[in-house]
Amino acid sequence: MQPPIARRGDHRFTLHGITVEDPYAWLRDKDYPKVDDPEVLAYLKAENAYFEDRMRDASMLTEALFEQMKGRIKEDDSSVPHPDGDWLYWWAFDPNVPGGSQYRNWYRKPRAGGEARIILSEPALAEGKEYFRLGEMQVSPDGKLIAWSADTNGSERFVLKVRDIATGQDLETVAEDSLGSIAWSSDSKSLVWAQASAEWRPTKIWLKKLGAARSALLYEEKEAGYWVQPSLTQDRKHILLSSFTQMTNEIRLLDAADPAKPARLVRPRKENVRYSIDARGDTLFVLTNDEHVNFRIATARLADPGVWTTLVAGSDEVYLTDITAFTSYLAVEERVSGLDNIRLIFPDGTERRVQFPEASYTASLGSNAEADAPELRIGYSSMVTPNTVFDYRVANGELATLKVQEIPSGYDASQYATERLIATGRDGTKVPVSIVYKKGYKKDGSQPLHVYGYGSYGIAMPPAFSSTRLSLLDRGFAYAIAHIRGGDDLGYQWYLDGKLEKRENTFNDFVDATRFLNKQGFGRPGFNSASGGSAGGWLMGAVVNQAPELWGAIVAHVPFVDIVNTMLDETLPLTPGEWPEWGDPRQDEVVLKRLIRLSPYEQTVARAYPPMLITGGLSDPRVTYWEPAKWAARLRAVKTDDNLLLLKINMGAGHGGKSGRYDRLRETAEEYAFILMALDGQAKA
Repeated sequence: MQPPIARRGDHRFTLHGITVEDPYAWLRDKDYPKVDDPEVLAYLKAENAYFEDRMRDASMLTEALFEQMKGRIKEDDSSVPHPDGDWLYWWAFDPNVPGGSQYRNWYRKPRAGGEARIILSEPALAEGKEYFRLGEMQVSPDGKLIAWSADTNGSERFVLKVRDIATGQDLETVAEDSLGSIAWSSDSKSLVWAQASAEWRPTKIWLKKLGAARSALLYEEKEAGYWVQPSLTQDRKHILLSSFTQMTNEIRLLDAADPAKPARLVRPRKENVRYSIDARGDTLFVLTNDEHVNFRIATARLADPGVWTTLVAGSDEVYLTDITAFTSYLAVEERVSGLDNIRLIFPDGTERRVQFPEASYTASLGSNAEADAPELRIGYSSMVTPNTVFDYRVANGELATLKVQEIPSGYDASQYATERLIATGRDGTKVPVSIVYKKGYKKDGSQPLHVYGYGSYGIAMPPAFSSTRLSLLDRGFAYAIAHIRGGDDLGYQWYLDGKLEKRENTFNDFVDATRFLNKQGFGRPGFNSASGGSAGGWLMGAVVNQAPELWGAIVAHVPFVDIVNTMLDETLPLTPGEWPEWGDPRQDEVVLKRLIRLSPYEQTVARAYPPMLITGGLSDPRVTYWEPAKWAARLRAVKTDDNLLLLKINMGAGHGGKSGRYDRLRETAEEYAFILMALDGQAKA
């Protein structure tokens, strides 16, 4: 089967005296988010047919990979129950479904003892649907109701309903277009929720009194690029109305006992200043970067929330990432040299850090629903240690293991090794790399290397465990995570050094880290594969343009690659909020030139490219389907090689791909099969 060739149009535009060619602009359906243009659909379906045809040769490998991955997943897996009031709550997959259920059931039972019952069944809600994703699920304070939301097409517009737990019946539909978190009032009679606008931006927060005909508007954000979300303080006495961009925010306080009362502003927004808050009694705890790039912790009186007094000063060495104000102590999540720490600060000023068993790991707070946590729930893993649930017993400092992820087909951690290496970038910056491999891996360039990265929005990529990754390790791969600038792995400045005019650092770090690993004997040019998704897809597009000779296979999931056109279109969901990240090319010629230089779509030129797999989702509101489609079309038209280029568009899913746990596994199996198939020729060479 021959690859489909997209029609080349003659669309172009001129801005700041610069003309930009966009020959595949027609792939954006003019009626989006409705996509029914026959020519557009015909092309996408042709690409999917070509994907199926070319992957047929690897069908046995894909199936073998899928069965291996499935064999590492416990069919009747469940979470560790966590207490909340009179109840214990958890989720579990139905053990009676042959082969294992795709979706979870949610359970509870009386804390004092008694029968467990299902309070929400995802399999029942997902029945007959190609896509199902549970959004929020919050039990009311009186324990009688559930507010739950779901997306059934991948568009991330969630239908929000309220269910009576006793009868299992939904009482009312609160909204057809909610987005994000929700908060109950203290009396269980009202819900606070955020609405997605026509452009898929939450800009309004509403109060819905149960039984009322409609919701009442609590807050509307007028400034472009800002999103809004409600949340609760740990003691559930205050509802927080947050208005934010990636760089700037402000918070208003609502009384959870009477959310109809006017909200109080904590402190007005100030450009490039972020803060989050929690409450204990009459004291607010504030985490903010107003005085130090790595944040400080301050306190304030509830009566005067904008006056902040430093409790923990900012530090060049310690990056403060989150706080939770329990009744007995303040839990602080922080990062030192890229390594997660959890610190407890007690009212008398004494402190204690939780001690973990390995030198390199990732750890964070788990499900701690109540106002106090004498046993602090913590999630933990490393690149060789499966996901583990601990309870940290605050009274004696004991770390009690509650659950270790079970690998039914077997897993022996002693057969694998992990290292944390430091690569030196071209500008002298030291870039950490976490790597894992099966013992016996030959560091002589004879075995393959896979490198993963993201490097955007201050999101760190922790050295965590993955059972699916074992399918590569057991086939002779080393798997590396490059902790590149643009994430906040090494602090908030690490994030700032990968955005706006410093964006190219992200791409350079990834290339330099890969070359460093090759020099250490991990892989070799042409025998390296790489993957990334969303903004990590931009990374993939940039590094394949910068150093195409390094890669034997590239996988770009839902890639943000049509940078210039997207950043010029303020009607798209994310664009106004992205200007503080990448710049606004409408207003600035320098920004336009920079984005043209860094945009994978614009920089697709006649040259040899490695084998590439590109994915997208027709309903994706974050990275619209035409970005991967346009990029693939342009690559096909100009690349000078015969290497395989595949485009797969999920016609019934969005940004995260398919929704069922086994459907997601099969997509990972396809990705790995593509990589193995692509690198097979390099191995023989």
